[in-house]
Amino acid sequence: GQAPLDLRDRAMFELLYATGLRVTELVRLKVSDLHMQVGYLMTMGKGSKERIVPMGESAMAALADYLSHGRSQLGKEILSPCVFLNRSGKGLTRQGVWKIIGRRATQAGIVKTITPHTLRHSFATHLLENGADLRAVQTMLGHADISTTQIYTHVTRERLRKIHEQFHPRA
Repeated sequence: GQAPLDLRDRAMFELLYATGLRVTELVRLKVSDLHMQVGYLMTMGKGSKERIVPMGESAMAALADYLSHGRSQLGKEILSPCVFLNRSGKGLTRQGVWKIIGRRATQAGIVKTITPHTLRHSFATHLLENGADLRAVQTMLGHADISTTQIYTHVTRERLRKIHEQFHPRA
């Protein structure tokens, strides 16, 4: 829908999946951190490390929609520089994001539990499955240690094994 909360939630889902942001990074994201003209956002990750993350077309379109038609209508006055606001015009909390994601997943008929981290996990897994360099994924996720990023490669290895089994004549 085009209601302000629908626009917000769509932008939130798109951004989480497109960038792999942590929920804390999402709720702290300010409008001034978005660099729409170049397609990047700035975020402050763990250990106060700043990083630049590409947003992608889909997320940028959803964000532009929300910022121009939805955000200004949340609350009587906008009381926060944060991108994502609750219906009172204040910044969303981590718990608020969790609740929204859970509710929207249920509305979509998804039985499995979906959390903000599920979208971060999907972001990393899909990049790796499509051939992205592990170090690039590490940088986008803001992992200090490559071993943290390597956790996502087990899914890819399992998928490769299944593909091999299914398609190789001697598997």
